Amino acid sequence: MRVLLVEDHAQLAEWVATGLRREGMAVDIALDGIEALELAALTAYDVVVLDRDLPRLHGDEVCRTLVAADTPPRVLMLTAASSIEDRVDGLSIGADDYLPKPFAFAELTARVRALARRVQHSQPTVLSRGDLRVDPARRVATRAGRRLPLSPKEFAVLEQLLTADGTVVSAEQLLERVWDQAADPFTSAVKLTMSRLRRKLGDPPVIETIPEAGYRI
Repeated sequence: MRVLLVEDHAQLAEWVATGLRREGMAVDIALDGIEALELAALTAYDVVVLDRDLPRLHGDEVCRTLVAADTPPRVLMLTAASSIEDRVDGLSIGADDYLPKPFAFAELTARVRALARRVQHSQPTVLSRGDLRVDPARRVATRAGRRLPLSPKEFAVLEQLLTADGTVVSAEQLLERVWDQAADPFTSAVKLTMSRLRRKLGDPPVIETIPEAGYRI
């Protein structure tokens, strides 16, 4: 899952982003409204966590621009204002959900995941192929009934491969969907993660490498 976090308080942004990354999400950070739109023009985000009170360009304008796109992301709006009128205003300009500050991190995570599931509404609740099963909502992966001890990145890679339903997923696509803007496009992170994932999946092998193309299950 690719998330854009738009928050002008750098310390808070880093804290939230670190927590979401530990939950297996790929998170980019924008510190103002203009930067948010520049990043959104380059990357297809599943969810945008958007602070309403932003410098350079107000969050309301950012939201209007995001939801007007051909394939808009889901928008979770954050604000220090918690009145009913403020919530109605945020939803009326196109936000999908609204969370007042201060918020509990567990609630933020749950809401981001719920919005991401709306984006993937055609995807089955549990992904499976052969004896391999992945439950994205519960963050549980099993093979032949045995729970797999996957890291957040390994789980996210496996989820992407199963979502592809047998089609090839390139290393570049995995970098875009599982890692974030800090990832080096020339890194060996995908190969290393894939190697660890294969070991944990065990035999018989289920991930196939397609030369000069990518990977598939």
